[in-house]
Amino acid sequence: MARTDKVSCTKEEQKFYGALQNIFVGAKIEGQGGFINLMKIKSRYYNAIKDQLEKDVDNALKEHPFFREELFDKLYSFFSRYFTQNGSIFFNDTAFHNNVYEKVYTNEKDVVLFWKTQMLYYVKTDTLYQSMPIEFDGLKFYFDASNLENKSANEKKSLVFYLKEISDVIHFEVARSGHGSKTKIDEIQKDLKKKNISINEEQLERAFKLFERQSEVDYFINKNAASFLKEQFKLWSYQYFWENAPQWDATRVNQLQILKSIAFKIIDFIAQFEDELVKIWNKPKFVKNAYYVITLDRLSNVLQQKIRKAKGYKEQVKEWKALGIEKDNPKAPVDTKYFEELQLEILAQFDNLDEALDGWLIKSENYQALNTILPKFRERVHCVYIDPPFNLDKTADFEYNVDYKDATWSTFLENRIKIASNFLKKEGSFFLRCDYNGNFIARLILDNIFNKENFKNEIKIKRGYVPKGQTKQLPTSSDSVFFYSKHKEYFNFVDATKPLAEEDRQWISLDMPQERKDPKIRPRYILGEVRFPPQNSHWGKSQEAIDQLEKQGDIRINPGRRYTDTEGNQVTGMPEYKKEPFVLLNSDWFDISGYTTHNTGFKTENSEAFLKRIQNLVSTKGDLVLDFFLGSGTASAVAHKLDRKWIGIEFGNQFYDYALPRMKMILAGKADKEPTKLSRDINWQGGGFFKYYELEQYEESLNICKYEDGDIINHTDGSTYEQYVFLPDKKMLSAIELDYEKDKIQVDLSKLYDNIDIAETISNLTGKWIKSIKKDKVIFTDGTDVNIASLDYQSIKPLIWWE
Repeated sequence: MARTDKVSCTKEEQKFYGALQNIFVGAKIEGQGGFINLMKIKSRYYNAIKDQLEKDVDNALKEHPFFREELFDKLYSFFSRYFTQNGSIFFNDTAFHNNVYEKVYTNEKDVVLFWKTQMLYYVKTDTLYQSMPIEFDGLKFYFDASNLENKSANEKKSLVFYLKEISDVIHFEVARSGHGSKTKIDEIQKDLKKKNISINEEQLERAFKLFERQSEVDYFINKNAASFLKEQFKLWSYQYFWENAPQWDATRVNQLQILKSIAFKIIDFIAQFEDELVKIWNKPKFVKNAYYVITLDRLSNVLQQKIRKAKGYKEQVKEWKALGIEKDNPKAPVDTKYFEELQLEILAQFDNLDEALDGWLIKSENYQALNTILPKFRERVHCVYIDPPFNLDKTADFEYNVDYKDATWSTFLENRIKIASNFLKKEGSFFLRCDYNGNFIARLILDNIFNKENFKNEIKIKRGYVPKGQTKQLPTSSDSVFFYSKHKEYFNFVDATKPLAEEDRQWISLDMPQERKDPKIRPRYILGEVRFPPQNSHWGKSQEAIDQLEKQGDIRINPGRRYTDTEGNQVTGMPEYKKEPFVLLNSDWFDISGYTTHNTGFKTENSEAFLKRIQNLVSTKGDLVLDFFLGSGTASAVAHKLDRKWIGIEFGNQFYDYALPRMKMILAGKADKEPTKLSRDINWQGGGFFKYYELEQYEESLNICKYEDGDIINHTDGSTYEQYVFLPDKKMLSAIELDYEKDKIQVDLSKLYDNIDIAETISNLTGKWIKSIKKDKVIFTDGTDVNIASLDYQSIKPLIWWE
């Protein structure tokens, strides 16, 4: 926006406004999607307020015209330090954050754990792809990224290149891969050959790699941009002006007050938009594409007959065949996606729908999911187990991004674990698995969220072979599973405090091999499960040594865990140390060397046997287990087999390619080509009932938010910089219409998204559990109901219009 007054624009002023635009808008980015929409909104907002800022500066400098050059020089010096390629606001190129690193807040609290991006929400990591020409070996290429869809979250998506035009320049259009789509190099070469252009595969691959070698950035949102920047300005101004400064005269003091006043106006201006992003990031999300999966044996004979006659039955049978499930299997899983006309009739079989469900499978970026479902599941979860992406490198072969800066990974974990802690019951437990690349970071974050005194144990999972005769050595490498309780005073081991049931006593006797009935080789309870030492070996400590430790008071054995085997030998329960409930001895590493691959083809290092021990240790039948880095679904699969309720959250292609098919096979009683040890041990036969759905994502919200193209600054009273300038904008009010004849507000959510599940959306929003769903209303367990056919605007306001 050009200046229209007579005040000359200095070089320093130009530099400053250029830096301010960079801070606010970030680097130029091409493509389609919510973040592109965001950049356009940011640019419009910047231009709308820049003119007002120029006038305010001119008015402030009327009595101090010679301060103009220094003012803009100092403003540039401060604000340019917070430039990032994506417009995020945090420590980037500044030394002033060192003054904050060792800030102690209270005498009672230790030095606060601090890292560079602590004050942010981590959104995603993506590459800022731009259209670009590439030349080498006499070849000319042009890559068009203008229609490239940006990643929604942390999914790992490669690029696909489509040949669009051949002339002097070989023109490619760039897209994201979806469901295994790949660049068809052979076809591209054939098309080029027809134009007498000879390019080998190596040259094509080189061109693609040169395009892909663009800037990768982390996307963040500052939780409180105004507070952060004002604190930073105070630190900066003190260091530059006030520390060891001479006594200022009145003119100099006034000049510095002008600097502060203008700087704070700019900060308020920047914070306006950042606060809007925070609101969108944290707004509850719509539930979409929701369906139920239920085994045939749970349906009435009448419903079974209707399903077999329904038009979707052929597609259902096709799915069963693909999963290796026979259609005459009484535990065959019925997906209501194929039988939408029968869904309400199926659900009507249950007097209390949510209570009847075994689990919820949710496709969503996990922060968005946790934030949305928290009202419904607050303090209901007994066990959280997560195996987040390890902090590795680009070469690691995983289905998701595992290449993070340490500060980014810290924020990524902290944001999600902090909100997840609110799901735990007071007696709940939290487990996090990580490797040596990040365990030092994860432990500090967990200590900060759960408090150090609630740390229970670090369970070591062995990776690699330990040579015979060297059992006292540590494994070649290992992963850690950190174990915390929600509240120390409420924590109890389930298996360590309950007497063994009669059928389990019998199982212990039957499980003991004949050659192991030597009194010197007795089983131990490790994580609540009987274990025997390896063949031709023995435990690190003898039973007598454990008994002696107990006499000395170094360990405590729960009396309810002492039993006698069939030979009269006493079997001792799991030892509990005074300071920590249990310690795994050197010989008790849990070995999960190698990968486990189930029918869906997804490789996982999460052993069913290990997760069984975890879940048996801290939960019992009917308790709720949560995994918000679900992967292929092992935690939910184990929870289902152990008769726990479960919530599994996963994002990207692996949701439909791995997790959902696996859970369907679990219900059918055959999740593996060969039954797993867990399935054999408990004689798993299948059966179950769960719900799966997608959630609206942050990227989608950004994409459909409506902000006016006209004058954003339209307030007549108060400070432009401090007022909520987005108040008059539509946001998602396109779903609302005024019915003047009936004098009421009509809600039509289909104008936002197709196939919204209103019942589950409101259940998540209000925290009320669903009792039943009728054609025109949803009834909650507290006796209230909502008219689905004629929604009240106020009931869904947080979803479509935020203040």
